[in-house]
Amino acid sequence: MTERYPWKGDYRIGNEKSPVAVVTLKKKFEFPEEKVAIWGPMKTENIGIEKVIANVLSNPNIRFLIICGDEIRGHKSGQTLIKLIENGIDKDGRIIDGPGAVPYIENISEEAVNRFREQVEIIGLINEDSKEKILEEIDKARQDDPGSFGEPYQAISIKEKETYKFQADMALHSNIQVSPWGKITQQEVN
Repeated sequence: MTERYPWKGDYRIGNEKSPVAVVTLKKKFEFPEEKVAIWGPMKTENIGIEKVIANVLSNPNIRFLIICGDEIRGHKSGQTLIKLIENGIDKDGRIIDGPGAVPYIENISEEAVNRFREQVEIIGLINEDSKEKILEEIDKARQDDPGSFGEPYQAISIKEKETYKFQADMALHSNIQVSPWGKITQQEVN
């Protein structure tokens, strides 16, 4: 069985048996934990959407995805997510008719995208920030729960990036761990 919610992010976890997940776009909301499986903001139309796909697919009980709150200017991540559900991706990973600046899925397979599109029904509440209205839609979706979509699906396997160690004669610390891109990821003091 796959791990629930494998891709880390700025989200809250509630009742894993709930059929509802909520994407709040740029605003953070709090919801009753017993009503929602997972919720949080999504800011970008590429990596943000990939995180949503991976985390939603890890919980087959999630059958509704509510998209609410104010749209991110320029990114149009909410509208792009809706287009992904409606139209899918082309052979290059571009979300068909996605209005965002960079509407590409690069780290999720087409098979996973298609399963996501089959598993969830979108409830579009873009620019809606009335918590009462959102809670009303959550309650409606919970009443319409069609049940689990089947087994959890692992859309992506998160692996640690390879790093290299080297001895530094002139550094404050004698051992510095550096990523292949030259960024210091960890320092060890001797």
